[in-house]
Amino acid sequence: MALLFRLLGAALLMCCTVVATAQPFEFKDMQGNAQRLNDYRGKWVLVNFWATWCPPCLEEVPDLVALHEAHKKTDLVVIGVALDSTEKSVKAFVAKRNVTYPIVLGDYDMAEQVGQIEVLPTSYLYNPQGELVSYQEGLLSRESVESYIKSKSNKK
Repeated sequence: MALLFRLLGAALLMCCTVVATAQPFEFKDMQGNAQRLNDYRGKWVLVNFWATWCPPCLEEVPDLVALHEAHKKTDLVVIGVALDSTEKSVKAFVAKRNVTYPIVLGDYDMAEQVGQIEVLPTSYLYNPQGELVSYQEGLLSRESVESYIKSKSNKK
């Protein structure tokens, strides 16, 4: 079943391709650091909206950690935005799951800086030029993101 979700996720990521001028977002992560789209020029930026009570969100976290760790020093950063969760529950979750990417305590008003969130998880992907190029509602995998980025990088 998980494999089916991963394959479906890769297909959805490819289907939800957009190219749009992105609104520059600015969030504060749980350590008080600013997370701004403009600060990541030259890198792909994946903004993932999730919640601690959301089973598909929890399922994708290991892949997002692996994705971030594999690429953070070179070409991609993951930013997680926790919605509808308490600070205490998010901190406990991040510690238990060893989440290494920046986590923002957010709300739906804050999320509007990036886009509309109708389901969790929802992810938005920006290219190195800061353009919104894709989004996905639902489960995301490391493989689907890497495959998408590779397909776009090979077209240049």
